[in-house]
Amino acid sequence: MTTVYYTRLDAPVGPLLLTADPDGTLTSLSVPGQKGGRMVQDGWRQDPGPFRAAGDQLAAYFAGELKEFRLPLRADGTEFRQRVWAALDEVPYGATVTYGAIAARIGAQRMAVRAVGGAIGANPLLIVRPCHRVVGANGAMTGYAGGLERKVWLLTLEGAVTGC
Repeated sequence: MTTVYYTRLDAPVGPLLLTADPDGTLTSLSVPGQKGGRMVQDGWRQDPGPFRAAGDQLAAYFAGELKEFRLPLRADGTEFRQRVWAALDEVPYGATVTYGAIAARIGAQRMAVRAVGGAIGANPLLIVRPCHRVVGANGAMTGYAGGLERKVWLLTLEGAVTGC
């Protein structure tokens, strides 16, 4: 069984729980109350060492100084989810896209928008894999596993939302 490393970091959106493989590859980033978020398990090893780069980059992001994360990421999921998550990685800082646009990006049919939404909702790497940049077809703030208040906060930080 592979050892899972974890650490907790304080952030403006609340405490973050990060997990990583022994080689330091980030496998999850969760916030309290997150739908489908991770919780510390027996046998996990608390060690801030593998998370130095992630901690530095998250601090720079929250300070408005970092626009793109450069971290090794690994998330387990179906081939479809992997395609959706790869499309999320292409959404630039300060931009938003619709669920339909993500479906089109991965070559999915228009009626696959709900499946795309499910894959986005299952993203285990909040913030660093920017699912908060996906909005409803009419621009509405819809669905975010970390809570809509956090989604609006992140988009406001990035300058994508004003007056919220």
